[in-house]
Amino acid sequence: MTNPNSSAAIDATEFYSTAEAAKILGVSHRTIQLWVESGILQAWKTAGGHRRIASTSVDKVMEKRRQALALDHRDPKSAAPAQARQYKVVIADDDATLLRLYELEIGGWGLPLQLIKASDGFDALLKIGEYHPDLLISDLSMPGMDGFRMVNSLRNNPKQRDLNIIIVSGLDRATISSLGLPADIPVYAKPVSFTQLRAAVEKILALA
Repeated sequence: MTNPNSSAAIDATEFYSTAEAAKILGVSHRTIQLWVESGILQAWKTAGGHRRIASTSVDKVMEKRRQALALDHRDPKSAAPAQARQYKVVIADDDATLLRLYELEIGGWGLPLQLIKASDGFDALLKIGEYHPDLLISDLSMPGMDGFRMVNSLRNNPKQRDLNIIIVSGLDRATISSLGLPADIPVYAKPVSFTQLRAAVEKILALA
C-alpha cells in the first residue's frame, strides 16, 4: 500500500476525515476515536496531524449494522436453529459508547455469545443474578459501585464466586493491586486490543 502519509495517497473517494466518518456512521467524534484506537476503523494521521480513515473500514461497520438490523427484523419462522449452547457474557462499563463498541465488535466474532450490558457494578450484580452468565468483562472505575466492590461481592457469594472475570481498565497495575483486586483475575489495559480480548474469551470459555 502506498504510504498513507503522502498527499498522493489520499483520495477523497477512499478516505474520510473524522468528522465525515462520524456523520456517516451517526456517532460522535469520540466514538470514532475509540474505534480507531481499538482497531475497528483503520486510520492514520497526515503530516499536518489530521486523521484519515479508510472508507473500507467505515463500510464494514455499516455492513455489520445492516446485518444486525436484518437479524432483529427477521421472521422467527425462517430463523436458523438456535445454537445448542449459548454462552452469556455480562459487560460492565459506565461509558455507553464503549459498551456499544463492545457490542459491535464482539457481536461480529461469530461466536455463540449472548451479550448483556451493565452500566456499573451494581447493575452488573443485578444482571449476573438474573442471567447467571458464564463470563463477566468489566471496567474498575465506575460511579456508584465500582469494579473492586463488585468483584469482592461476587467472591464473597458462594453461588457466584467461581464466575469467570476479565478486567479491562485504564488504571495502572500498581494501583489495581493496592486496591485489592484478586490476583487470579486477568487484567487488560484500556483501550483493549480486541484480538487479545477474543483470545482470552475463547480460552476461558473453551471456544478455541
